[in-house]
Amino acid sequence: MEKVDHIGIAVKSIEEALPYYTESLGLKLLHIEDVPSEKVRVAFIDSGNVTLELLQPIDETSTIHSFIEKKGEGIHHIAFGVSDIQERLDELKTKGVQLIHEKAKAGAHGAQVAFIHPKASRGVLYELVDKTGGVK
Repeated sequence: MEKVDHIGIAVKSIEEALPYYTESLGLKLLHIEDVPSEKVRVAFIDSGNVTLELLQPIDETSTIHSFIEKKGEGIHHIAFGVSDIQERLDELKTKGVQLIHEKAKAGAHGAQVAFIHPKASRGVLYELVDKTGGVK
């Protein structure tokens, strides 16, 4: 893993949550984007050394909707930047690490993404993000 790329935070409503980050904390909203593959709307917030990603479900079949229903709003995942996501996934699989995705899929900003199962990491959901060339 090269660095922490972002921290994903599940929210019911970006519109309602955003003022806390931009007005109360004084952080800068970078942009908002829909990610159809994950059925979420995402607000990207610059917090200095790591981006915060507010994740709002856009339909009831979204995993973020399920997460909020079970656990409430809050930290959903931590994402690590990688430069060759498929190589990293193959390496983790060889080491016996349980994965949610064995192949990368389309994420925000045209990145490739995949998730490590939280059972592999003592309850923490980790995402791998490869921004080096879009989805292959």
